[in-house]
Amino acid sequence: MPRPIIYFLLFLVALSLIPMGMVYRSMGTRGREGTRIQVVYDMDQQFSFKAQQENPFFADGMAMRGQIEGTVARGMLQENPVLFTGTTDGDTMWVETIPVTVTRELMDRGQDRFNVFCAPCHGLSGNGNGPVNIRAAELAEGTWTPPTDVATQTVIDQPVGHLYNTIKNGIRNMPAYGPQISPEDRWAIVAYVRALQASRGADIGDLPADARKQLK
Repeated sequence: MPRPIIYFLLFLVALSLIPMGMVYRSMGTRGREGTRIQVVYDMDQQFSFKAQQENPFFADGMAMRGQIEGTVARGMLQENPVLFTGTTDGDTMWVETIPVTVTRELMDRGQDRFNVFCAPCHGLSGNGNGPVNIRAAELAEGTWTPPTDVATQTVIDQPVGHLYNTIKNGIRNMPAYGPQISPEDRWAIVAYVRALQASRGADIGDLPADARKQLK
């Protein structure tokens, strides 16, 4: 067979693959005007119930289904009440000692999380005069409860488990941060709060020698 005819046939074969390539590409992307091209009908256009709709399939008529009783998310069994609740009995017997190893890394993490979640109200030093409190005082609407100074004697006297519980579940007007802060980070914040409390009553003699030289 002459070489030009062979080249022409190869060109036709390559040309015939273009439509299939375009269909394949469309299956992985969505256009602006409609759904992707479906060579084999799949589940893209199946009927589904939206949130809050009625669903006659279930006895209660609700499309949204609740969590099955007794199920626990993987890794969230939380068998250790001391670690996950700050209590020895899972209720109100507050633990007196932080149940994780307090390291420099933990303290740094606690400072970071405190500055993100706590400092807006309590201030970077924990004195209760963060930017949110300052702004609320300027508005003077009469509905704002000033944040607590974490170094007051009342807070100092609270067991670490009580501090942990406050972070997790909130207290009075302070909202719960449990959904946003992991158990490990809650304990890191508790450790850092204890450090802030200790720093209020510290003097130069409590500092390392090199730090004392810098102050002088």
